[in-house]
Amino acid sequence: MSGGLYPVSGSKLYIGGRVTAKGTVTAADFADATWTEIGGWANAGAIGDTQEVGEQALINEKRVRKFKTTLNGGTMENTFVPMALDPGQIKFKAAIADCVPYAWKIEWGADCMPSSDVTISVAAPAVVTWPSHGLEAGQPVVFSNEGGALPAGLEAGKIYYVIAAGLAANAFSVATTPDATAGIETTAAGTGTHTASAPPAGMTDMFYGLALPGARQGGDATAAHLRAWSIAVDSNIIEI
Repeated sequence: MSGGLYPVSGSKLYIGGRVTAKGTVTAADFADATWTEIGGWANAGAIGDTQEVGEQALINEKRVRKFKTTLNGGTMENTFVPMALDPGQIKFKAAIADCVPYAWKIEWGADCMPSSDVTISVAAPAVVTWPSHGLEAGQPVVFSNEGGALPAGLEAGKIYYVIAAGLAANAFSVATTPDATAGIETTAAGTGTHTASAPPAGMTDMFYGLALPGARQGGDATAAHLRAWSIAVDSNIIEI
């Protein structure tokens, strides 16, 4: 699960809530995030740090020497099919009108993620049984439920991480951060059907950023009507 080719097709873009701006974030800053997928995502812009380089001419070396300076996460320029009733687009519009950054998450290759019905024990830590799961320590996992509720201590849609302690071919425990050593405790049994989904390792980006407005796109009679919205990255990008 640690490598391979993944298509941009099927990837998912999510918006979280308002956050306090800071340049350096960790996975723990997103532990309590509530994510809303943004529908109608038609084109994904480039994202990632570039670095400025300073220069200084040295007399004795007759050479311009260079040194690294500041990092810039850039601006991710996206296009969307306008969907006025889509919850994610509604939230994006609200973020554009706001002056503070929001939390963002991208699951690249999301439609390639393994998924399975699982059982979850009531224990400290809880043990997730998933035969031949193939997951690695630090890999993100998201739980969902149909017809009931997850065991007390776990939340549907929240990102958890496989921990090394207790990791076996058919079972694992999870924590709220990828570097945790102790798993989450469940205190009451769940009901219904539990499902676990695991985005590919290293293919989930999380960061803080500012939502920016953009123009509606025109074209000829056969062109699709699209809208350009951008995200100005305002922190480092956590790759999970």
